[in-house]
Amino acid sequence: MPETNNRPHRSGFAALVGRANVGKSTLLNQLVGTKVAIVSSVPQTTRHRIVGVRTLPEGQVAFIDSPGFHKAQHKLGQVMLERAREALGEADVLLVVVDASEGIGPGDRFVLEQVDPPRRKAPVLLVLNKIDRVNKGKLLPMIQAGVEEWGCREVVPISAIEATNCDRLLERVLEHLPEGPALYPPDYVTDQRERELIAELIREKLLSRLRQEVPHAIGVLVDQIEQRADGLIGIGATILVERESQKGIVIGRRGTMLKEVGTAARRELEERLGEKVFLELWVKVREGWRNRLTILRELGIYPGG
Repeated sequence: MPETNNRPHRSGFAALVGRANVGKSTLLNQLVGTKVAIVSSVPQTTRHRIVGVRTLPEGQVAFIDSPGFHKAQHKLGQVMLERAREALGEADVLLVVVDASEGIGPGDRFVLEQVDPPRRKAPVLLVLNKIDRVNKGKLLPMIQAGVEEWGCREVVPISAIEATNCDRLLERVLEHLPEGPALYPPDYVTDQRERELIAELIREKLLSRLRQEVPHAIGVLVDQIEQRADGLIGIGATILVERESQKGIVIGRRGTMLKEVGTAARRELEERLGEKVFLELWVKVREGWRNRLTILRELGIYPGG
């Protein structure tokens, strides 16, 4: 077994769990060191189980980002909750992420009850995120509650968006992992397939521009990826909505919204792929798609997709 500075090499899985919109995906990107998950201010942004891998000389951590715990209102929500609960059983270390700027509220307590730190074999670390928005005097009661009331192994205050104390959190996660060789090749970063990455990037650009109920009713299917004769990578994708009124909002007046989304998505795709991209987007109405397992399979959200 490899060792670094006479210390055993460690590797394993660390799951990020918490209620919706506490910053798990932003934290995942910080811990991995590159963008592997889309980020937005819209609750329930993460729909898939995403693995992001960080390889260091002293060890390798495979972080599992799962959908946030929330009250499911359709089959999509139910599947997302299943992914979140599955993550609890897969991990060697559990990171319960809380929005410290809002305190430990009912939603966080529900998550902690599901995790049940004192009875769980895997060590549980309570991660107090968004400390850049919190008076330091308010952190101490939360730290005490994490250890004394909930029985977490440790409490680590951080700011994922500013990367404050994220290195410290990474160190603590590594310390709790079992000894063993790397689980993935050293250059492995994420388990997301190319089509999933493209679809998620397009959805991210939509989420950042849409409001109210529309973001939750959007799905993105990548229909084709091909190398064109002119040297460009041709990508065609369909944006799913549930109502005609939503279709109009996504397209925008004279197509302005769709064009803006397409331009932003194309630029990031070119940056990530290192090649020029020709991106075509279509918008289609699929009534009640969030309750249709066939479509959830196509989106890769439901098993068998």
